[in-house]
Amino acid sequence: MIPVSIVTGFLGSGKTTLIGRILRDPGFTRTAVIVNEFGEIGLDHALIASSNETFTALTTGCLCCAVRSDLVRTLLDLHASRLSGAATYDRVLIETSGLADPAPILHGLMTDVAVAATHAIDTVVTLVDAVHAEATLSAHPEARRQVALADLLVLTKTDLISMAPGLSHRLHALNPSVSHAVTGAVTPAMLFGGADSANRATRLARVPDQPQGSPFDRARHGDGVETFVVRRDRAMPALALTLLLQALAEHCGDRLLRVKGLVDIAEMPGQPALVHGVQHVFSPPDFLPAWPTEDRSTRLIFIARGIPPYFVVRLLDAIEAEVRDELGM
Repeated sequence: MIPVSIVTGFLGSGKTTLIGRILRDPGFTRTAVIVNEFGEIGLDHALIASSNETFTALTTGCLCCAVRSDLVRTLLDLHASRLSGAATYDRVLIETSGLADPAPILHGLMTDVAVAATHAIDTVVTLVDAVHAEATLSAHPEARRQVALADLLVLTKTDLISMAPGLSHRLHALNPSVSHAVTGAVTPAMLFGGADSANRATRLARVPDQPQGSPFDRARHGDGVETFVVRRDRAMPALALTLLLQALAEHCGDRLLRVKGLVDIAEMPGQPALVHGVQHVFSPPDFLPAWPTEDRSTRLIFIARGIPPYFVVRLLDAIEAEVRDELGM
């Protein structure tokens, strides 16, 4: 599987600077960079070796192409070039435009059969401009969604201003399970390395640092977005998980920004299901050969807007009770 990472961030957040620096890193050779048709990235002339209508070959060994019609078609065309030997790469880095919502990109990667068969989502990296972030987050819902969907936040321009406590609080409120790289020093290992099932499971199942409660842990909310964690100590039937995800997709839609976590499945003891969803789209659960940490309880992390935690808990309770009754469990 080819790992795919996404770099997003609002206008002026520093994506061009970051990607330019990353492309010069020896650890990023054999990388394909896909830039949005209206993206901000500007590869300087020192990087360019040769080009044609399909892609630009870079002196670093990377190659770059622009989204011609849609991302799925671009990925498949690029993969066809790889199979024919016309393109050589081991990973894909997607740069979005500053006004882009990352959700449709994730949808395409998760739902297209041909793409999902050859590519795996690795890391969503969101750049946050420390100078203008407070105003940007207040004025633009796209910026808030970029933060809420991130696996890794990178604070840029910290050499110009110290990050205010209020900004840290706000970012944590939007996405308390995210990792922060406050210095902006991003390495290839931070962008890629989670597509391996065990590593990805550990990252996606990172529970926000909040006091535990029952039946869910609830994080402080901000900007209408809140995070809560639904926990279960008892293994659940596989059918109950399937019905839960179907019900969430049908009834919650775009209010459900992201769902991620590990589920203990009764029929597959010791092999947890890795769950990953964005809005109404869920990837098929990936069953791991073993638990990645000592914690073997089910924990599903919800990043949502306008969905009461008790709704999910009651829905799961009802579904699980009905399934257990039908199956005689």
